Parts: sequence; structure tokens; C-alpha cells
Amino acid sequence: MKVVVITGSGGLVGVEAVKFFSDKFDVVVGIDNDSRGYFFGKGGSVAKNIEKHLQEVDNYVHYPVDIRDKDRTDKVFGEYGTDIKLVINTAAQPSHDWSGRYPLEDFEINALGAVNMLEKTRQHCPDAVFIQCSSSKVYGDVVNKNEFIETETRYDFPTDHTYYEGFREDLPVDQSLHSPYGSGKLASDSMSQEYARYYGMKVGIFRPNCITGGPHSGVELHGFLSYLVKCTTTYNVFGYKGKQIRDNIHAYDLVRAFNEFYLDPKPGEVYNLGGGRANTCSILEAIDLVKDITGKTVDYVILDDPRVGDHIWWIGNNSKFIADYPNWSITVSLEEIIKEIHENAIQARQKVIA
Repeated sequence: MKVVVITGSGGLVGVEAVKFFSDKFDVVVGIDNDSRGYFFGKGGSVAKNIEKHLQEVDNYVHYPVDIRDKDRTDKVFGEYGTDIKLVINTAAQPSHDWSGRYPLEDFEINALGAVNMLEKTRQHCPDAVFIQCSSSKVYGDVVNKNEFIETETRYDFPTDHTYYEGFREDLPVDQSLHSPYGSGKLASDSMSQEYARYYGMKVGIFRPNCITGGPHSGVELHGFLSYLVKCTTTYNVFGYKGKQIRDNIHAYDLVRAFNEFYLDPKPGEVYNLGGGRANTCSILEAIDLVKDITGKTVDYVILDDPRVGDHIWWIGNNSKFIADYPNWSITVSLEEIIKEIHENAIQARQKVIA
């Protein structure tokens, strides 16, 4: 039997991973205790996604377990043992702001929870491929120390800048402000590399920025594009005049990258992965795109103070990953992402009315 374990299976990346791998494995084991509902309230809950897995994916088995729980996770891994061929750790506390208020709990989830998953893999299925979903926030605000060009709608680099096509993995990760979230993800990132090098495990680390897509339960504190498309109140833009840049990658394209690594693992490698320049937008540009694509006008206010440790500009350079896995590329455009989020929002409202 061939088993894949997906933590955070009700979240955005987890949903895409369950769908993608359900016809490639005999059993899809989902681990998710809907912590997002605890973090962000009803609007952030992923209970509906978990229920949909159970209804539509015949080989999906769900465990409402906290990844910090050593005993219960040990039972899950022990049940399947060496039949587990792939572990994808997407479970996390994803918000900068939340982590600032609850730094200890954030670190327990993002750092210690990830190490617990690594250790259960080492104990029960050491030959399995392990994928750690890290974050671009491991680099902290060192990215803000660059000099940017300011245009009417965005900050950017000149075309001859070394990072014009995006930040590479040679960017330093220390001596900068990260937020507790970024520091916790950096700790799990480092330990994931260590399990590859010290224990010889097949671990790969991915550092995306704005992962998005239709099933995203975006809230103000996390998931800006999803929240922006669905927002029915005044949208708060935190600092940087609304000109901060993000690259947006659909969770499907990220999961496709996970599969490439699974088929040909390169232990200990780290990859910045994002939507690239074609999928970038500032907050101001995103607001205009939402209007052009959906017809919806978003009322917004620009606040003076940015979120602590937030990036002025982020595009991930995909060249290292593409060099290792040339069959992979971005397949879902920014416009398609916005359309999908909008259509999902309409369907969700219709279900509530019905």
C-alpha cells in the first residue's frame, strides 16, 4: 500500500494536495484540527473543506489531530508505518499579526509542530519524502533594505537590478526583523534542512510568498488576495501607500512542484517559489484588477503603519527550482486566480441563501 500524509489538509495548500495526490496514492491521510477557526474565527474555518474531502475523495481518511500532539500523531504514523511514502507538512499558524500577540503558541505550532512531524517520519517511515512548506518570511525585512523605484501604483527594481526577476536563495536569513511568525518558520526551515543532512532523510523545503486560490479562507490577518476579492467592508491597506508588491502562486502550481520533488528528491534543498513577475501586483493594482475582472469596487483606506516585518517588495525567483525540475512552470495566471476566488465566493453565498 502507498500512503501520503498531508497535514493542514483542510487549508488552501492541503485542499489542492488532497485533490492532486488522491489518484496517485492508495490512501490519503489528512491531519487537520481546524486551528484556523481558532485563529481567525468562523470566517477562517476550514471545516467545510474537510467535510468536502470526506464526501468526495473515496480514499481520504481524516484525523482531527494537532501536529504538536506527540502521542496522537505517533498513533497515526504508527498505523501506516513504512507504507507512508510522502509527507507534506502544510499545517501552520500563518499570520504575522497573530504571532505577535501569541508568540509562544505560534512557535509551538510552526516550529515544534514541524519538528514533531519530521521526527514521526524518521521513526516510522524514514525513507519517505518529506516536504516542508516554509515561507519567504524566513528572510525577514532584509529585503526592505534595497533601493526601490516608486511609480504611481507600485515599488519596483530597475531592470538591471540583480533581483529584478525575483529574490534568489542567496538572500541572507539573519540579522533582520522577521516577526515571531517569520522566526518560527525559519526555525522549522533550518531543522528540516538538518533532518536531511544529519539524518539523511529526503526532505525538501519550499519558501513561497502569497499562496492563493479559490478555496482560500482569506481573512484580514492572512490571505490578502482572497480577502480582498471577498471583502464586503472597507479594506484596510497597511502601510507602504498600497504599493507593496507580492507575487501570487496558485496552490495547484505549488502542489505540482511538490510532486516534482517527490518523484526526484534532492535532500536538503531549499527553493523560493512564487508566481513570478507575471503574477505580481501591488495592493492598489489588485484593487483595480478585482474591479476589472469582477466589476466589484472595493472601498479601501490606506493606513500609515505597515505590519511589523512586512515586505515592501517580494517576487520569488523560480530559476533554481526550474533548473532542477525543468518540466515545471506556472500554469495559473493572476487573472484566472481572481476569477476563481470570485466564483467560489458567489457559490458560497448561494449555498448560504439556499
